[in-house]
Amino acid sequence: MSESCASYIPLNINAKLNEWGKQLGFAAVGISSVDLSQAELRLLHWLAKNYHGTMDWMERHGTKRSRPADLVGGTLSIISVRMNYLPPEGADPMMVLNHPELGYISRYALGRDYHKVLRQRLEQFAQHLQNEWGKFNYRVFTDSAPVLEKPIAVKAGLGWMGKHTNILSRDAGSWFFLGEIYTDLPLAETGALSEHCGACTACIEVCPTKAIIAPYQLDARLCISYLTIEHKGSIPVALRPLMGNRIYGCDDCQLICPWNRFAQYSPEADFAVRHALDQAHLLALLEWSENEFLNRFQGSAIRRIGYISWRRNIAVALGNAPASPSVVYALQNALAKTDNTLLAEHLAWALQRQQAKRH
Repeated sequence: MSESCASYIPLNINAKLNEWGKQLGFAAVGISSVDLSQAELRLLHWLAKNYHGTMDWMERHGTKRSRPADLVGGTLSIISVRMNYLPPEGADPMMVLNHPELGYISRYALGRDYHKVLRQRLEQFAQHLQNEWGKFNYRVFTDSAPVLEKPIAVKAGLGWMGKHTNILSRDAGSWFFLGEIYTDLPLAETGALSEHCGACTACIEVCPTKAIIAPYQLDARLCISYLTIEHKGSIPVALRPLMGNRIYGCDDCQLICPWNRFAQYSPEADFAVRHALDQAHLLALLEWSENEFLNRFQGSAIRRIGYISWRRNIAVALGNAPASPSVVYALQNALAKTDNTLLAEHLAWALQRQQAKRH
């Protein structure tokens, strides 16, 4: 970063940031320092245990993730924001999970890609701050670079780290996105909040694959969100039956959390449900051609996993569905038409599961 020339920062900066942030759709705004040394130790321990699985990029960036000034030179402070994403209209998540012929998609992915929405708002926010304070140097992030967004949000007072490793707020639960503005302004840290998980272990107990191996410790290799989104290879056979009908992400630890009784619905039209994905039938989804997949998921976070991973996930869900001649026929048809080895393996597994249930 080059030298900034911000001339005026108000004494009541926290109140002003929240006021201006809310005008742009942010539910809360806070400030974090760049000292993430404790989070760095936890990150290095997590990586040493190989809990990141095939997410090699988690290790590749080294300590840039935990040392903000190494990622963006001159960074002195971080403005952290949260934006609610729970769509007000949509099928009851528990209803979908209890109907195995439907495909469950994590609530955050039912609408427009949050990366685009938050990045645009963060840019607008930074421009507004420059109009108010004078020019300064900055860079915005939203799950788009090696950034420790959760520890940053905690230090900024946006919530505390829950035992499921998501950020929790007493007045908003956990259904929100995080974003950051790295800046060379010397701003005072907001201050962390006290934790309020208490003795509750509901999120640990409900996890279908037992990926939350201990409070505040997640083994991504077992996590359904990792398996269905980040992992590009074969899903371990032992984990497939535990995935149920979850075809993109998993919300179980959030659905069970008592603090989500206070979650706020999102007013953002961009996060509204698209293409009836909140309760789509698995067989209908399996019929999509690659062009249909690309067209329907234009501007969606789901598009990034690619057509093969999408069908792989659906195949696993159909293998877990109740025995049905129509499911068997659909799997046989898909298997006969694919020339992809990875997809064929999962379709064959699902077909075998279906046939075993009929005997």
